[in-house]
Amino acid sequence: MKLRIAFGQINAFVGNFQHNFLKIKDCILKAKERSCDLVVFPELAITGYPPEDLLHKEGFIRENMSYVKKIVSLCDNIICLVGFVRSETSRGMRGKEKDQLYNSAALIHKKRIIDIYNKIHLPNYGVFDEKRYFAPGHIIPVYDLGGIFFGISICEDIWAEDTPLFEQSKNGSIINININASPYYKEKAKDRLKRMKEIALKTGTVICYLNMVGGQDEVVYDGHSLIVDNKGQLVRTGKQFEEDLFFFDLEAKGKKLNRKSKVHLVKIKGFQPKEKKDFKKYSAQKTPFYELPQEIYTALTLGTRDYVDKNNFKKVVIGLSGGIDSALTTLIAVDALGKKNVTALFMPSRFTSQESRQDAETLARNLGIKLHTLPIDDICSSYLRSLEQIFRDLPPDITEENIQARIRGNILMAFSNKFKALVLATGNKSEMSTGYTTLYGDLAGGFAVIKDVPKTLVYQLVHYRNKQSKTELVPARIIHKAPTAELKKDQKDSDTLPPYPLLDKILFLYIEKYLTLPEIMKKGFQRDMVKKVIGMVDRSEYKRRQSPPGIKISKVALGKDRRMPITNGFAPG
Repeated sequence: MKLRIAFGQINAFVGNFQHNFLKIKDCILKAKERSCDLVVFPELAITGYPPEDLLHKEGFIRENMSYVKKIVSLCDNIICLVGFVRSETSRGMRGKEKDQLYNSAALIHKKRIIDIYNKIHLPNYGVFDEKRYFAPGHIIPVYDLGGIFFGISICEDIWAEDTPLFEQSKNGSIINININASPYYKEKAKDRLKRMKEIALKTGTVICYLNMVGGQDEVVYDGHSLIVDNKGQLVRTGKQFEEDLFFFDLEAKGKKLNRKSKVHLVKIKGFQPKEKKDFKKYSAQKTPFYELPQEIYTALTLGTRDYVDKNNFKKVVIGLSGGIDSALTTLIAVDALGKKNVTALFMPSRFTSQESRQDAETLARNLGIKLHTLPIDDICSSYLRSLEQIFRDLPPDITEENIQARIRGNILMAFSNKFKALVLATGNKSEMSTGYTTLYGDLAGGFAVIKDVPKTLVYQLVHYRNKQSKTELVPARIIHKAPTAELKKDQKDSDTLPPYPLLDKILFLYIEKYLTLPEIMKKGFQRDMVKKVIGMVDRSEYKRRQSPPGIKISKVALGKDRRMPITNGFAPG
């Protein structure tokens, strides 16, 4: 038998049911045009992922079901597999009825739901909170499609040690379809491919791994769906960081199911495979993996575009300092939104160098964006006069430095209010981790594009973008000058922080590897330096709680991945 499957790698929008439905509808219609027998969509494609506490709203669940019915009405001569939220009324221990939610997939044929699969393994780590909302499923299904047996599963099900795919393959399935909303982190696509090959070889089945694409708050879904044959060979991929509708043709002989099986067998009645004159046309197309740092840069661009667009902004504003962090943020914004939608504000003080002014102007000119220069010395002097009596006899310190940063934050937010432009904060992961940032100052903003990007990676991304453009978009002086906040005379980041190459290594071990002080010291770092860095990280949790969301590109991003108490008496080491 010849079976053609379409995979709709869509960019879903949490809570925007009409948006998601139209994308699903478009894929179904195109799949019909190409004589497909089955069309597949990602995990929670109808609601978007993750819906979080929207799941507590009865109206949200009802709307979700109403759109399932709309999709059912489209599936007359095609089978459809689509992710949605299932609500089931059950009785509790005291006899009271309650609604139980499941992360589910509906299998639709001939304008009716013929079966529902409930996700069995619920992730509850990192950005995932599924046990907060969903009950686990328990039934492992195998579907009989004219003698071709296949299994379906959802996301975490394929990563679990006791994955249902083992049971499905033992009981006749020759192909397993796994639908996902799998967030991106650096080189995750390669981790997925390794796992899919492993499962394909262990089960002897074809593995079809369909992933969502697009940005949703701090996470990015990178798509790059995979099809691995029963010998562990990659035979098809979806595009990376782009929507895609791709096809896979399966040739298989029907066989009988093991009747001793304990799996749930569903026979899809009335199925007739479509005639396919161009059967081989779609069978072997593959999209190459992005390499670093292009992969990260593309994730940041997609995450920025979707955050701005999905939150109904058209324009953004950035505080351009002449430094490398604001330069990278501006590059990403222009690539994501277009130069006409990006405005930069240069806000010099008496400590701002002439070089910084020139570099900011050169960068703005190279990118073709508007740059407004708004000096802050007069405003700062007014602040200090107002505080003169309270501060008398006290020497200047970090207070006066932070006032400058907060004035800049205030100006950016005023511009945002007046021109309806989202403020993009420019702090990197090294600064966010150590608290080397000013609350209500450079932390101010609606979205922190490079919040999960360490300083050393900032340089790599700027080098990549300059190389890609074959011009010096970012002036060489921005790249090579010593990092400085320019909040006092002759200030350098190195006055407060260890050199960034050392700092970023310590931060990686402490934040992403959860190593202790002694364990980090064993890696060759001095005790005093490690202790200082750890202390800065731990004391700055209250700042991070008040920072804008930013794009996750590492395994352990600051925020949902790493949740530490603000009030914390534990002293590591």
